[in-house]
Formats: sequence, C-alpha cells, structure tokens
Amino acid sequence: MSTGQDPVARVRATFDAVADDYDQSGVAFFGPAALGLLEALAPQPGERALDIGCGRGAVTTGLARAVLPTGTVEAVDLSAAMVAHTSALLAREGLDARVRVMDAVDPDLPAGSFDVVASALVLFFLPDPAAALARWVRLLAPGGRIGLTTFGAEHPAAAEVNALFRPWLPPAMLDPKAMGPDDPFASDAGMEALLRGAGAVDVRTVTRRVPVVYGDVEGWKAFSMSTGQRMMWSLVPEAERDGLLARAADILDGARDETGRVVSWQDMRYTVGWAPAA
Repeated sequence: MSTGQDPVARVRATFDAVADDYDQSGVAFFGPAALGLLEALAPQPGERALDIGCGRGAVTTGLARAVLPTGTVEAVDLSAAMVAHTSALLAREGLDARVRVMDAVDPDLPAGSFDVVASALVLFFLPDPAAALARWVRLLAPGGRIGLTTFGAEHPAAAEVNALFRPWLPPAMLDPKAMGPDDPFASDAGMEALLRGAGAVDVRTVTRRVPVVYGDVEGWKAFSMSTGQRMMWSLVPEAERDGLLARAADILDGARDETGRVVSWQDMRYTVGWAPAA
C-alpha cells in the first residue's frame, strides 16, 4: 500500500482488506468497547439512530436492539466489505436496519433526521475531523445527541509496542498523544472542545477501561492485523517485520498475568453532546 495514496483511498483499501478478519481474532475488544458508547448514548425505543463508520456492526446491532421495532437504524461505512458483513450480521439477528456504503466525511443524509448519532473510532481517520463533525451534528434533530469513541490511556506495554511502528509512519498516522497535548484526540478536554466547536452543547466525557487479553505475542499480532493497525504493518518494510515482532514479544513478556497470559488494557473515551433544542 503506497504512502502516497490518497488518505481516503488508503483507509478504504485497509478496511476492505481487513474486513473478513475484523473483530475475528479471538481477542474481545470491539464488543466491550461498543457497550460503553451505547451506555453513554442510552438509545430509546422509537428513536431514529445512525452509526457512522459502522465497521462490522458492534454498535449498529446495539442501536437496533434498543430502538427497533418502532424506531429506525441506518449505518454507513466507507468499506463495501464492512457493509456486507454488517448487513449479514443484522440479517442473522433478525434486525431491520439499513446499511450503505457512504463516506463519513460528508454523509449524504438529510439534516435534522436523527435522534442519535454514534461513531466509534472513526473521526481520527478523516482529513478534516472538525468539518466532518460539524456535518454530523447537523444530522441531529433538535435535542438529539451524538456520541464519539476515541482512545484514552493505554497499558504501558501496549504503548511501547505501538511505538515500534513510529519510524515508518507518516505524521498523519502518529498517535495523537505523540503529537502533543494540543491535538484534540489527545485528551478529554480536546475532544469536548472539538464537539462544542461543531455546534453541540452540554458536552461531557465518560471513560471505560476495556481489558485486552492477547494471550501471547502471536495473539497480539493477529489482533493488530485484524484492525486498522494493519495499515501500519503495511508501511513496515518486509525485512523489518520479524525484528519488530521479536521486539514486541520482549515488551509483551512484561505484561503477563499470574496465569502467563499477555493481558493489556485500553481506556475508551466516550464524548457525548446534544444538538441545541429548537
């Protein structure tokens, strides 16, 4: 995958490539992470809900269970392969929701048409997060609410392992915490300011710690290759990958629990705001 590729095309290609493996590595993460966003948004029966960047549907299915059958659910994703998996999941669960391929940068949806907008781990992939977020807030009906999931603090060993990719990453792919405290994705205050700047009111943040049980370094690699981190792997020269994995194994050995499993954690930040009342 070329580093010179258009950023939107790069994201689409990554998630098309990873879709079959996404959230299938045996490491429970996206389901528990979705629960925190659903709790923060508290969707209610009869509401109109939208999931932007739905992935394989961890948040979409939760929204559907909460608002259907009297409400409605729409889900969009840039990746056609992700849309296909989410559609299949909803069909298996008997949940009637509409899933479409659509760019999160500017969703082609009517303004003021949703009571709940959810977006998990999407906004930081976009070339202009503030502009996209302003468009998302405009999709809310008066008094509707929007919830965003981003990454908070992480286990020190996980942070050290993730830093192994840094020599090969372009600036746009660096961890926001490495970019300094002024990056909006680096703090609760930054995310809250970003959401207020997009037009939301009564903005607040809650945090939930999600355990991440890799088991061993191969479990970590399988998980990382089944997520957006595959984009980072693609930028590491093939001759360097075994060395990166060996260094990761040394680091993760320090994160073993009393049973010998490699166990990490990730704090998930849920930033929620409301559209002004009419």
